[in-house]
Order: sequence, then structure tokens, then C-alpha cells
Amino acid sequence: MLFEIARPALFSLDPERAHGLTLKALKLSPRRGPAHAGALATTVAGIEFPNPLGMAAGFDKDAEVPDELLGLGFGFAEVGSITPRPQAGNPKPRLFRLVEDRAVINRMGFNNGGAELAHARLERRAGRPGIVGINIGANKDSEDRIADYAQMTRIMAPLASYLAVNISSPNTPGLRALQDEGALVGLLEAVFEARGEQGPPVFLKVAPDLEPADIDAIARIASDTGLGALIVSNTTISRPPLRSSHADEAGGLSGAPLRDLALQRVRDFRKATGGAIPLVGVGGIASAEDAWARIKAGASLVQLYSAMVYEGPGLPHRITRGLESLMKREGFSSIAEAVGSE
Repeated sequence: MLFEIARPALFSLDPERAHGLTLKALKLSPRRGPAHAGALATTVAGIEFPNPLGMAAGFDKDAEVPDELLGLGFGFAEVGSITPRPQAGNPKPRLFRLVEDRAVINRMGFNNGGAELAHARLERRAGRPGIVGINIGANKDSEDRIADYAQMTRIMAPLASYLAVNISSPNTPGLRALQDEGALVGLLEAVFEARGEQGPPVFLKVAPDLEPADIDAIARIASDTGLGALIVSNTTISRPPLRSSHADEAGGLSGAPLRDLALQRVRDFRKATGGAIPLVGVGGIASAEDAWARIKAGASLVQLYSAMVYEGPGLPHRITRGLESLMKREGFSSIAEAVGSE
């Protein structure tokens, strides 16, 4: 109810400023503990998640509010993307609401305060309950991006429930080239070496704009390297029919128009991996029904972000309640049992 009252005021502001105010409001909100494990509990990559719904990277770029996000009912929160050195990102404006389409276009460009700042914040929360993944990236002007990922792995691995290697943002020129087979093998070798034998699971975040051969190659590499999961997927550079006046803005599109493409990519990766690699379904999830469709298509976990812009902070609880109802209605005893059951 409070969000419904505040939404017109928030939507009257520049989206990036509104997002900053949202982070401040979360910091001032009463601290609540993370979700309790119940009927929706599931284990992925050796991690026991209280429920399969997570906040995707991009919302909390600098690890300012992971515990507050967990207190909203998310089963896990992913902070970042974080780069070795601070960077301002792309020129403003770079974030656009497509209200008529319930979508967002961003060309943020990995704006963040850098590894040192985020590390200090995450170190202060060390030992608290709750699953916090750390999404790592490379600086735009880096001469050796693989070295950046290795450096970030060494810095963040001791503080991460899992590491998410983000090579799929469309807003850092050349970054998606790391999805090419040869580059990806070299990147993951460097990350696993930097992580060491006892580090957290490594997840890889991929783009939805992939050809079948790319999907097969990534699936094969994921299996060969022992990735903990594939995060499918990031924003898209494609443009389905859109109604908003911002439709032609450059950047990655997220929200409702991404739903069908992202769902298909989960199916594609489920088939390519034979179900051997856990998948995290992301893109266009705004309801329990959306999340359930992604799970039945093959996702062990799901994440959202853009839907929070339109639905507000009560969304995680609505989705998890709905998922529990859907699971029981269709006769499944656990989320794991439903994965890939369509």
C-alpha cells in the first residue's frame, strides 16, 4: 500500500535518482532477518537456499543493502557487478523506464565504487546469516580483462556464498566476446585458479542473444570446468515490439518483453546440458506464475529486478507464497522435483 502511494512520486523522478532514494529507504527500514527454510527450500551447487527466488545483480551494485534485500523475503541476493577499480559508467541519462511495456532499458556500464569499497562493506557483514552472491566484472579500460576477473575472484571469494562471473552485459564494449569458446575457457581457468580448491561455487551469467552453436559450446565448457550454475540470462540487445517512447534507446532491455526469450533460453540450456548443470532463470519474471514456468522449464533458481520497479517491495513475498501454492496444487513435494518437469 505504501508503495502504491509513493509510486507516482518515484516515477516523476529520473529513474537513477529514484533508485538511489530506494536504496536509502531500504537502509532506513527496520532490519529483518533472512527468509526461513520451508516448503520451498532447495539445494543448488551445495548451497541450501531457503527459497528459490533471488534479487538479481544490478540493484545493489555496491553491496549496500544485501541484508535488507534478504529481509524482503528473497532467498538470496546477488550484489554487483563489481570491478577492480571504481568507474563512473556511461554518460547520463542511461536508465529508462518503459512504463507502457513494464520494461527497463539500461546502459549503465558497470558503474560502481570498486572492489575496495564493496569488500569493506561485505567484510562487515561476514558471519551474518543469508546467502549473498557477488557478481564480478572487468573495468572498461582494462588491458587484460581476464586478469581483472582473476583479481576480483581472489578478493571476493572469501566473502561470497557464490561468485557470478558476468561476461554478458551489453554495455561494456567487447565484454560479450568473452562468451566465445576459446576466450571463455581461458577466463574460467583463470577464475578457478584464483578461487582455489576451497572457494565458493562459480556461476556464469550469459546473454540471451546467443546462437545455437554458442549455447552448445557454453554448455560443454560449463560441464568440463565444473561450474556451479549458469545464470540465464542478462538483458537483451534485441527489440521486440515496444510501445514506449524510449524504445529506441541503446542498451540492454529487461522486464516483461524479455520474458519469452529468457524462458526459451532456459529450455535451450536445459537441453544442451542434459540437466547436468543447474540453471538460474532471469528475465521478465514478475509473478509466481512466471517463476513457476521458469522452474518447470529447467531453472533450479530464479531472479528478478525490473519487476520490483513496477510491483514494489511486497513482490518477493507474493511470489514465494504463490510458488508454494502452485507447487502443492500440481502435486510436487519440492522445488527440485518440479525442475524441468514441463
